[in-house]
This record gives sequence, structure tokens and C-alpha cells, in this order.
Amino acid sequence: MNPIISKLTVLDIVPFGSGPKHEFFALRLTPPKWEGSDPGQFVMLRPLPARSEALCPRPFSICKLTGGHLIVFFQVRGRVTAEMAYLRAGDSVQVTGPLGNSLPVRADRPTLILAGGIGIAPFVEYVDKHPRPATLSVEFAHRYPLECYPFEGIAEKCATRSHPENSGQDRAAFITLMGKRIREFTPAGLVLACGPTPFLRLVRDMSTACGVEAHLCLETRMACGIGACLGCAVKAHLPADGGAPPLLRAGPAASPDDGTFVRTCACGPNFRADQVIF
Repeated sequence: MNPIISKLTVLDIVPFGSGPKHEFFALRLTPPKWEGSDPGQFVMLRPLPARSEALCPRPFSICKLTGGHLIVFFQVRGRVTAEMAYLRAGDSVQVTGPLGNSLPVRADRPTLILAGGIGIAPFVEYVDKHPRPATLSVEFAHRYPLECYPFEGIAEKCATRSHPENSGQDRAAFITLMGKRIREFTPAGLVLACGPTPFLRLVRDMSTACGVEAHLCLETRMACGIGACLGCAVKAHLPADGGAPPLLRAGPAASPDDGTFVRTCACGPNFRADQVIF
């Protein structure tokens, strides 16, 4: 489906978590002009009218899409997301979507979901639309309190565990757990992961060492979302039928083994773990 630019109206914006400083929000919008999307796809969004700091939209995973609304979950990290936190019912935003490829669904295979922080967002839609959620297992690592994330809805549908990371010991324990869980899903299972790059790098290395099929949803910064600006390029090994063509080799004297630069928005954001070169 070709992406469509829509002007949508804010239905409401709900803060997640407690305390005087809210950083996490669920933005609920009127439904877009396109009819549907697949789990793992994303949209490019900006408030309207666009101010100078919001001339370029920002990418957000589709957290949930129904006939009545589109939900985007976000964390305040910069000027544009800070502006989004002040949106109110009746305000307008520009949304381009659906963009990117989707996360694979293997209804006949046990699936391990590994999410880190805001990386839980695409799995809300994934779990909701999965034909057999009983085959899913979720391990979720987070630095902020659990109530800051849309975890409860996932926990109602499949097996879940949350892991607060308040210290280096917590982080080391979760890394050990990840390795153990990935081995448990080898070789017949499927591993899906979304989160910060160091987290995804660990999942890639562990899953590749075990020989289990794993897919990573990258959180790459983007400026356009349609492959025009080239700002989201990453190095990867892609098959000949891997979608949009690569941009160029990794260097003037690079060999095919060094990979090629590809656009995350056009070829991803979901890649097989063994394709991505961090």
C-alpha cells in the first residue's frame, strides 16, 4: 500500500505513569484515510500548524489501529515530542502512513518477544492481532516504572514478565535471562525484538550464535520516512529480493561481505537479525 498523508484530529492524549513530570503519552487520533496496517509498521507525524522545530515529522510505531482511532505511544525526548505532549482534543496533526514492512507472524511457532523501554510500542498491535497469542511470550526490560508503558494490555493476552533495570546488576541479570530464553526457543521458535541499539545488538549476537530465526525492529532516526532524505541509512546484508535497492557499498574498497547501506524506512524497519550490521 502506498503511504497516504492525512490530517487527523486529536481525540485525547493520556499520560502514562504518576508524578508531576509526565514523559509517556498515548495519543489517540481520528482514523486515517488508509484502511489498515500490519504490526510493526510506523507513521511519520507532526503537529499542525508546523512550527520551525517541527518542519520534519518524527517516526512512531503504530501502537494500535482500529476503525475508530489510531493510537501512537511516545516518550518526550526532544522539542517535537515535548510539543506533542501539549496537544489537546480538537488539535490537528499530519500523519503519513502506513510506512515500512511488518513483523513476521508465525502462528504455528512459539514466539519470544524481547522489548526494551519504548520498544514495547509495536508489540501492542502485534499481540492484539496475533491469531494465537497463547504461543507468545514477552520479556520486557524498562528503566521507568512499569505503569509508564502500555504493558497491561499485552499482559492480558499472553505470558509476560517485566524486568526493572535500576542498576548495573539488574541489567546484567536481564542479559543473562535473554540468553537463556533465546536458547529455549532454538531452533524451532521465533524471536522478535525492539529497543535501543545496544539491546538489539545483544539480541542479534545471541540469536545468531544459537541459530534461531530472529527479527529486529530498528529505532532509527528519520526525517522523511519515504526514502528520500537518506538520513536513516544503516548497514545490512540484504538478499536480492530484499525490497528497495541499496544505496552504496560500505566504502570505496568494501567487499560484498561488508554489507551495503540501506534505508531503514524503505527496507525496514524490521530486519532479520543476521542481516543488520551495527
